[in-house]
Amino acid sequence: MRTLDSTTSLRIAVQKSGRLTEKTINLLEGIGFKFDDYKRSLLVKCLNFDVELLLIRDDDIPEYVEDGVCDLGFVGANVVEEDQAEVTILRGLNYGVCRLSLAAPKEDRLRKAEDFAGKRIATSYPGITRRYFETRGIDVSVITLSGSVEIAPRLEIADAISDLVSTGGTLKANGLEEVLNIFDSETQLIKTKKPLSEGKEELINRILQRIEGYQKAAKSRYIMMNAPGDSVPVIKKILPSLKSPTVMPLADNGMVAVHAVVPLSTFWDVMEQLKEAGATGIVMLPIESMIA
Repeated sequence: MRTLDSTTSLRIAVQKSGRLTEKTINLLEGIGFKFDDYKRSLLVKCLNFDVELLLIRDDDIPEYVEDGVCDLGFVGANVVEEDQAEVTILRGLNYGVCRLSLAAPKEDRLRKAEDFAGKRIATSYPGITRRYFETRGIDVSVITLSGSVEIAPRLEIADAISDLVSTGGTLKANGLEEVLNIFDSETQLIKTKKPLSEGKEELINRILQRIEGYQKAAKSRYIMMNAPGDSVPVIKKILPSLKSPTVMPLADNGMVAVHAVVPLSTFWDVMEQLKEAGATGIVMLPIESMIA
């Protein structure tokens, strides 16, 4: 049990170095937090909020949060699941997306979970892997490795592997093919179950609201256009806006300006429909943050 004291500042655990670090720091800066150079220290104070970052190994983050050493943590769902950590998952964050998959040499022709019965499976995630097969009543031998899992079959240490996959390029380079996805992962914001002060709870709620607005803004665009006034009813039906669009009269008789927020994923289809409805001068602008 760790007993590092933090009675005032909200302490947030962040991976010291790795695939999640830069995106997590960018997210925190995107919601308005300012830090000195986080690479120079393990404990970094926020300059404009009562927050400090503890930069540690990602494998340690669930334990630090569970023990209450840190109030919050940014960590991959795979790490939380592997440790079976007693923490509260506040939300998924839609980055650091990957999957834990079973993979084997192509020539072995393993296709379904039952095909792995009696096989040796090398992995850095023995907990998730073992539970996957146990729940299906399949007996396998799980070999725990700390790194370079993908070369285990070539070294005849194992028959197959269970490893994190994003693109699958590493598997192919080692003559392996992905067979089954056994766990989907993304970065999660987790919270300790230890009692927190009212001030910390209030700050956590503010952080959650800011993250919601920041990530929603990243998936949306602000659009402006001119249109004939009599086409507004049609345009309002086309726009998948959060709320009714803003409509303002222009100097030209019968013309209006229409402003709205639309999901980026539908922007181009919406733009084509707007042009057909008579809209002109359509401008798309990025949004830094938004509160719905």
